[in-house]
Amino acid sequence: MVKEIVKDTAFLSIRSTAAARKDMQIIRDLADTLEANKEHCAGMAANMIGESKTILAAYISGEILVMINPVIVDHSVQSYETEEYCLSLSGSRKAKRYMLITVEYLDKKFKKKRAVFRGFEAQVIQHEIDHFQGVLI
Repeated sequence: MVKEIVKDTAFLSIRSTAAARKDMQIIRDLADTLEANKEHCAGMAANMIGESKTILAAYISGEILVMINPVIVDHSVQSYETEEYCLSLSGSRKAKRYMLITVEYLDKKFKKKRAVFRGFEAQVIQHEIDHFQGVLI
């Protein structure tokens, strides 16, 4: 189900908790909401739809990839400064991002995965993981 985008900065500043199998509806709602906002958004964290869980959905290689409890386990030395926008916030904000990241996560079937992401896809994932920490980008 498509959910409304949360814009309450107090709520968005709360740290997210680990997701579990009982959170499958959140996973579906997050993917549906990202799809409904694809014209303006490349990724979403669950807190953007009102759920403080460590779940993100992002367009990776043209498809929605859901990551449950993702952790960046490695990153390149090379980083860059950029300006990012967020559907939950107005205006842009500066952010430091790594060019390459390695992420361990659970997929929608709760199978362990490990993948490397580069460039814009890595940037989107880093942005959404910041949401889990209550960082307002």
